[in-house]
Amino acid sequence: MRPSFHIKDTGTVRLCGHRGDSLLAPENTIAAFRAAHANGASSMEIDTVLSSDGEIVVLHDLLLDRTTNGKGAARNMPLAEIRRLDAGSWFDPRFAGEKVPTLGEAIAVAHELDLVLEVEVKEKVDLPGYTAALARALNNEANLGRVMMISFDHRSLKDIKAAVPGIRTGGIVHERFSDPVGVARMSDLDQLCIDLDVYALEDAHALHEAGISIRCHAYKPRYWDLARQTGMDWDERVRAALHQGLIDTLSGDDVAWLRDYVAKATAPSA
Repeated sequence: MRPSFHIKDTGTVRLCGHRGDSLLAPENTIAAFRAAHANGASSMEIDTVLSSDGEIVVLHDLLLDRTTNGKGAARNMPLAEIRRLDAGSWFDPRFAGEKVPTLGEAIAVAHELDLVLEVEVKEKVDLPGYTAALARALNNEANLGRVMMISFDHRSLKDIKAAVPGIRTGGIVHERFSDPVGVARMSDLDQLCIDLDVYALEDAHALHEAGISIRCHAYKPRYWDLARQTGMDWDERVRAALHQGLIDTLSGDDVAWLRDYVAKATAPSA
């Protein structure tokens, strides 16, 4: 049976490490995935692009410069060369030699640690090539069942769903829509990935009634402090959502903080 992205099936909110646990290890690396799991994550949000030879690699930026010792666009370098890059030293010398993983390697870790993956499509140039590589990576039900493909580009998700039977898709939104269910249905989405700033309980009720799961992205703890200073009470909203089962996945950069926050918010006296 494939893992579920719905709290009605899991019985508890999934905690999702944004790029892994990117506060404790270099983002989008196996070390970051293991650190997130160690702190209570059961889900991982990762970013993916294509190499020049059509392999999907886990990388947030289109350029290699920020998170590796390489230069230039990932799409201009074959996988073998990308695999020789150091993706850890920029974060801390302790992670020297950490590699840029392939999507296949990320899925293997997901199986090992019983995680699900929210895989963001960052590829901007060759979506047909990306989709073909994705179909190869998700060539069995075990791999397919671990993955939710996500993107800001909802049309590309609709195309991916048509090309890869059985795949689940989630549209990222940074705005509040008058009809979020309509937005999801327009592109045949299984999930909406909603930033906390525009998350609303009434929208969540409507989405769940329509069978659409919700990943709420909760930022870093310091943004919560800034929100409190400006009068935005995210705490009240999230506590109510957690008690009503209206968030299926809660994602953020600090997984341990998320874990402790959810435990406190859902305690009987909370």
